[in-house]
Amino acid sequence: MSVVVLGDGLLGSELVRQTGWDYISRRKDGFDITDDPWAFKKFFEEAPGSIKYSVVVNCIANTDTYSEDISSIRRTNFSGPFNLVPYLDKNNIKLVQISSDYVYTNSEPFAKEDSIIDTKGTNVYTFYKEALDKYLNEYYPNTLICRCSFKPRPFPYEKAWDDLIGNFDYIDVITGLIIRLIDKDAKGIFNIGTEVKSIYDLAKQTRLDVIPVHSPSYTPKDITMDLTKLKNFLNIT
Repeated sequence: MSVVVLGDGLLGSELVRQTGWDYISRRKDGFDITDDPWAFKKFFEEAPGSIKYSVVVNCIANTDTYSEDISSIRRTNFSGPFNLVPYLDKNNIKLVQISSDYVYTNSEPFAKEDSIIDTKGTNVYTFYKEALDKYLNEYYPNTLICRCSFKPRPFPYEKAWDDLIGNFDYIDVITGLIIRLIDKDAKGIFNIGTEVKSIYDLAKQTRLDVIPVHSPSYTPKDITMDLTKLKNFLNIT
């Protein structure tokens, strides 16, 4: 299995740090996921028809969750990966797509991978994340979709929300779980996380002076996920 990571942000960099996998990014290589998809060939082929990788991990995203820049979020979080799929399919390359636990904003607590998702009234970020998940799950079965969220270690902010709960964790922990799923050739949608906690609870683990505050009214308050599928697949007790 030969893996390449797209992007060198927080998650992309941590994946490379833990594994030594190749990576491609805008900063290093001029790679732009919103380009003409057939321009990607030069990044994935040693020579015409000679494919270097069997797995592509897409960590490129507009992560400005509440951005009003609809065009940027649509192009980066939906159109880019959507347009990449025909090239991957033609060359039998697996896609690992990083999604978000925010797709469960309107779901019941402890949402499962097959829970009915309602994005009505959610932000544009959530809408396009869920739209891509749905497309990939229905039309490109050679995909692992990772629904998760993570924070830098140590927690870098002075304040942390104490009323938003979920299964998020520090970047090294979530990355380790994603790597284990890739190594075991997992496919389909997986909720990825650890025990339920607030962001404040998580922050206190690495920053004792963090100040608890309430989240803005427009944010979800419960994005807890059912982790049964993850635990069973990875034999986590």
